[in-house]
Amino acid sequence: MGKPTGFLEFKKEYLQKIEPKERVKNYKEFEKPFPEAVAKDQGARCMDCGIPFCHGDTGCPVDNLIPEFNDFVYRGRWKEAWENLSKTNNFPEFTGRLCPAPCESACTLGIIEPPVSIKSIERTIIDRAWEEGWVIPQTPASKSGKKVAVVGSGPAGLAAGQQLARAGHTVTIFEKNDRIGGLLRYGIPDFKMEKRHIDRRMKQMEAEGVTFKTNVNVGVDITAKQLLADFDAVVLACGSEVPRDLPVEGRNHKGVHFAMEFLTKNNKHVAGDAIEIINAKDKHVIVIGGGDTGSDCVGTSNRHGAKSVTQIELFPEPPKDRDKSTPWPLYPKMLRTSTSHEEGVSRKWAVSTMGFKSNDKGEVTAIYGSEVKEENGKFIPVPGTEFEWPADLVFLAMGFVNPVKEGLLADLQKEGLELDGRGNVKAEFGTKAGSFATTVPKVYACGDVRRGQSLIVWAISEGRKCADQVHQFLTSEVEA
Repeated sequence: MGKPTGFLEFKKEYLQKIEPKERVKNYKEFEKPFPEAVAKDQGARCMDCGIPFCHGDTGCPVDNLIPEFNDFVYRGRWKEAWENLSKTNNFPEFTGRLCPAPCESACTLGIIEPPVSIKSIERTIIDRAWEEGWVIPQTPASKSGKKVAVVGSGPAGLAAGQQLARAGHTVTIFEKNDRIGGLLRYGIPDFKMEKRHIDRRMKQMEAEGVTFKTNVNVGVDITAKQLLADFDAVVLACGSEVPRDLPVEGRNHKGVHFAMEFLTKNNKHVAGDAIEIINAKDKHVIVIGGGDTGSDCVGTSNRHGAKSVTQIELFPEPPKDRDKSTPWPLYPKMLRTSTSHEEGVSRKWAVSTMGFKSNDKGEVTAIYGSEVKEENGKFIPVPGTEFEWPADLVFLAMGFVNPVKEGLLADLQKEGLELDGRGNVKAEFGTKAGSFATTVPKVYACGDVRRGQSLIVWAISEGRKCADQVHQFLTSEVEA
């Protein structure tokens, strides 16, 4: 695919970005799609490698036909590139901005050279498709007469809803918040993905027959029993929202927050809501957790004008290159520097938080702890490495442990819903008939509510595959 000698002739290019000191002045996206000539050269780098590890089990969870769309871009056949991409991915503008690109980690070229710029090419294709007017509603030829409720409007729920509507079913997506999008809307800062991308997909889906209902907390505002009575099938796509806490001394001091409390309020403020934010201006900020959510807290704090931002991680610093424990084509264990890190942060590794100090008003003033080393699967404090750092704000960004059980899941448990050992909704994995089905008849589950905290690309993949199972169930009912 691409040009046979392309990987020898062209070096990997990256999307152009506005300089950090300029981009932190606002919340707008700061990366630009490839110019056409650059995109063509990058597509040319895709090798005729025989077995494309970039998709399938080792690469892309939505099974994008990556060598094919790379080849179309190389040949300047942009509309065909878009048509190819849209076969497998409902929302390439989301993944092209937010996915960590396991496809690139599995790229065959990556064995000897920097891999093909798959994620950047994907984003360039979809951005052009929107500009050209190629992204249009896909309405079904006929309606099935079956009604499906989707609970949750994150990427899994949106993907499931869109696929089922295109198959001819009447779909209603319920969202407990005031706007559609789930964590895409309120967990992802606008500088990573502006919310206009969600809004225009909503318009497309509404034209395809999807009904959106916001401010409806299923399990509170409407019972599970009522939902089961009103719909022929129900899809649970309500995510994994219980954050991992840090039960140490001083946890309840003012100024110690879960990351999502900080990010959600800020996103609502950016959207124009009259809401009081957690303001990091002129403050010493500590972010506990080294993942993407922690990185989002770093970028947001810098845009507020924080005095200092420190991000700490319990695990030791990863190697700068692929670790031997994760050989190609596996997703590599290695140091990753996000665009938010480029904007200014002090990163600390192998650090354990022992507690927080406060003033006489109960406001956090410092964080204390020590460096640690791992022994027999446990983290042991290293004597003589104790520290105390100033802290005016602390954000806990250590991931999510399981779905919220109160409300909907508790309601469904009365109907026979089972959870797995981690507290996620129990539903069969795989692609055979009955996959994604819960222990409650006609109730299915997909995304983080079923598999636990994961990637956006897995959410879209699960939504699509779950929709296929629901469609088979509904059509088998019709045939019967």
